[in-house]
Amino acid sequence: MTATLALGWAQAEGVAITVYKDPDCGCCTLWERHLEANGFRVDSRETRAMGLVKAQVGLPRDMASCHTAIVDGVIVEGHVPAEVVHRFLAERPAGAVGIAAPGMPLGSPGMEMPDGRTQPYDVMAFDASGRSWVYSSHNDDQ
Repeated sequence: MTATLALGWAQAEGVAITVYKDPDCGCCTLWERHLEANGFRVDSRETRAMGLVKAQVGLPRDMASCHTAIVDGVIVEGHVPAEVVHRFLAERPAGAVGIAAPGMPLGSPGMEMPDGRTQPYDVMAFDASGRSWVYSSHNDDQ
């Protein structure tokens, strides 16, 4: 119940999240809109040096996607659903420094297809050494 209360409070207050993205990336902008619709205050920072951003925050290479975000000291990489970000912030799994939806999975927030196509994908949690594990699975029924 405490996690539920914390989640509700975080959504009501508007959790600040900084999103680094390429200025020409439309799917990143759609993901930012998804975050805003789900209780985040987005500070959007455009850069063409995304590789440098990813290296500076310590993102494991195999977790990479198109945009990188930081929220309350946590790395959020790619098209992670907002509800998963809220849950991760409430749970704070031991040792985890971030979560990622590697690649650009169809049907993930910001990657919705006009014809409704989706693909199964996992949101991975990872630690500072680069070890990763499945945190949540999505679109498994497709």
